[in-house]
Amino acid sequence: MKAVFTPDACDGQARAGQVHTARGSFETPCFMPVGTRGAVRLLDSKDLEGLGVEVILANTYHLMLRPGVDVVADLGGIHEFAGWSGHMLTDSGGYQVFSLGADVDDGGAVFRSVYDGSSCRITPEDAVAKQSLIGADMTMVLDICPSARVSKEAHRIAVDRSAAWAQRARDAFQSSASSEAQCQFGIVQGGTHSDLRLESASRTVDIGFDGYAVGGLSVGEERADMFEALDVAMSVLPEDQPRYFMGLGDPAGIVEAVSRGVDMFDCVFPTRLARHGTVLSSTGRYNLDQASHANSSEPLDPFFPDGPAGRYSKGYLRHLLTVKEPTAGRLLTLHNLAWLLRFMQRIRASIRAGNFTEIREQVDRVWA
Repeated sequence: MKAVFTPDACDGQARAGQVHTARGSFETPCFMPVGTRGAVRLLDSKDLEGLGVEVILANTYHLMLRPGVDVVADLGGIHEFAGWSGHMLTDSGGYQVFSLGADVDDGGAVFRSVYDGSSCRITPEDAVAKQSLIGADMTMVLDICPSARVSKEAHRIAVDRSAAWAQRARDAFQSSASSEAQCQFGIVQGGTHSDLRLESASRTVDIGFDGYAVGGLSVGEERADMFEALDVAMSVLPEDQPRYFMGLGDPAGIVEAVSRGVDMFDCVFPTRLARHGTVLSSTGRYNLDQASHANSSEPLDPFFPDGPAGRYSKGYLRHLLTVKEPTAGRLLTLHNLAWLLRFMQRIRASIRAGNFTEIREQVDRVWA
């Protein structure tokens, strides 16, 4: 099923609206918490519902290894399995090509399991079949995401292989029984090379997907180069379908991408920081384990006193953190996610009010 974007308002290229799928709709611009193994670490589905999360992301690579996609399917698919009634998006495992150093050929990729070291191979068709069994609402094609540090020739090979894999994935998806219930997103690659980005975006759109993602950025390149590459890709992607920036979650990056027309974001940024004691706040991020917070009676963010950790002082939460009480990680995770979700609400409201530029300037002052 084609994912349709319906705009409510635009301010420059920034846009607010809804993405519609077979499951229903969700508000954009949106942030999708990462639940790699079917759960956002330290939280459960009830927590996410309470925070107002509309979409979460899980990873096909991890679910196919543990517990296995057949187990997920036998237990009713990812929504029943995780007790989650909202939207679910599954990555294909393409990022693991980058992060785990998979052996890649024209047919597919061979990984080593992070659990037991065993070898496992995945092809574009496998990624489609496994995501069909998982039962996510939005699925991703298998692609190749090179490091920012590899040569242009390596990016050229990745673009060509990703395009060939995308066509194979699209053919497999359209012939599957789940194509009416699921959406399939194509992914644009090309590193920071504008000519390759333009080519990859054009080839991906020519295949014709239900939504489009920009991948292979925010992987170590300079920010200016990242946004130049994003500009090139966005110039080609259809306006009536959702646009997804994969792996971006910091406020400054989100605002800049929204200003270019991006609708969807995911990243481990807020939850990973929380587990290591870093707090998102209206004045920037800070480390709670610093001694200066030991006697503080302030909440984590005085401008967000009604957040899920608002009843607790910095001093108390720092105590939990320093004695390695797991409650600290949970409360900081709840806070960081709630803070970022409220940030996305402010972005949507600013676009509808026509003052997105003010939000952009404020974020640049605090976060750039």
